Amino acid sequence: MGTFAASINCIDGRVQGPISDWIKSEYNVDFVDVITEPGSDKVLGRLSDLDQQIRTKLEISISAHKSKMVFVSGHHECAAHPVSRDEHIADIKKAASKIDSWNLPVKVTGLWINDSWNVETV
Repeated sequence: MGTFAASINCIDGRVQGPISDWIKSEYNVDFVDVITEPGSDKVLGRLSDLDQQIRTKLEISISAHKSKMVFVSGHHECAAHPVSRDEHIADIKKAASKIDSWNLPVKVTGLWINDSWNVETV
């Protein structure tokens, strides 16, 4: 079956490859379940109307694929969340804390995709 992790990230197609490739390489997993929302760090860091939908999708990844890690990210040039890098970092940290508060059996890591489309941990 292979090993899985989950990634909560923006719908922007420019980030999908770099995030999945980085997670697979750094954490030695075979597959990455992707949960997307426009401006995902904003959605989880500042809003709450989609929390339950995101949590339900994450719980499927955990129960069906045994994901043990979840990554939440923000990225440079996000059309849905056009704020500074510092504001993104703050929202990524808030989003990671929110996911931690759900008490799911996963390790949560924040990621920033910079202006070179490289992944940085937050």
